[in-house]
Amino acid sequence: MGTEAVIIQILLNGFMLGVQYALIAVGFTLFFGVLDIINFSHGDVFMLGAFVGLTLINLFTKLGWMGGGIYPLTLFMIFFFCMLITGFLGILFERFAVKPVSESPPLMSLLATLGLAIAIREAVRLFYPMGSESKRFPELLAPIFAGTSKAFEIKGVLLRYDTLLIFGIGVAVIIVVSLYINKTMIGLGIRAVAQDSEAAMMMGVNRDMVVDVTFFIGSALAGLTGILNGLFYNTVIFDMGAMAAVIGFSAAVIGGLGNIYGAIIGGFVFALTQAFSAAFIPRGSEYMDVVAFGVLIIFLVFKPSGILGEKMHERV
Repeated sequence: MGTEAVIIQILLNGFMLGVQYALIAVGFTLFFGVLDIINFSHGDVFMLGAFVGLTLINLFTKLGWMGGGIYPLTLFMIFFFCMLITGFLGILFERFAVKPVSESPPLMSLLATLGLAIAIREAVRLFYPMGSESKRFPELLAPIFAGTSKAFEIKGVLLRYDTLLIFGIGVAVIIVVSLYINKTMIGLGIRAVAQDSEAAMMMGVNRDMVVDVTFFIGSALAGLTGILNGLFYNTVIFDMGAMAAVIGFSAAVIGGLGNIYGAIIGGFVFALTQAFSAAFIPRGSEYMDVVAFGVLIIFLVFKPSGILGEKMHERV
């Protein structure tokens, strides 16, 4: 494989991870924009989405719905119900853990979301059957490409059909969310509350509804990403959300916390940094996180507002 093909292969691998990081980072930036909180339970909602998806797969398998002509519909139902369940759980978590401390000092909301993250993680570990062990995530997309090779090659670059579909789903969801935030009345309300909560309420925006919708969208995205991550790695485990939270938040910071497009860019920057570090640094797979978080530190030092972020001013 030539140098050009190697670089293209690394870029593709980075993009596959980047779309997942971007979806998680968008949730972080939505929560911060609307409520001025860092929701560290978001990573464990991502993990919860993977386990909800796995539960739905097992249920549909028992019902005999995982084959035949209804299989595409079954796949859609798995994604749809996973996003619906995690979205409503996100609202529930916000009502009972986040909202009561939303007007408190930032440290209180930080501790509340950290406590919620641990509670979600331990609940899955204790109550899911053999929850402390890693679970194999089925290759849901493989039957779609039955009868064909799982991958194809273009000028030395190996492309897998299933990973391309995962990437396509992620990009499509990002586009839909972007259009929803920018082209709908509810999206306008979210942007208004994020810009100036008091002024938005004076103009008739229902802040509580906006917060609920924001948590539904962010949590549903996390749940979807949990399934995509399971499809990408073919394994899930109860503590996978801890690192996802750190990476998602870091990506949002790199892009500009509070800016949706910045969060998307930050997700891809973080993933590409990991991919190139793993490829070109000796024993790079062991140090790729070190390099990626080193890049985060550089951003914090030289551009703390992020790539697309603006300077933060204290609200009065």
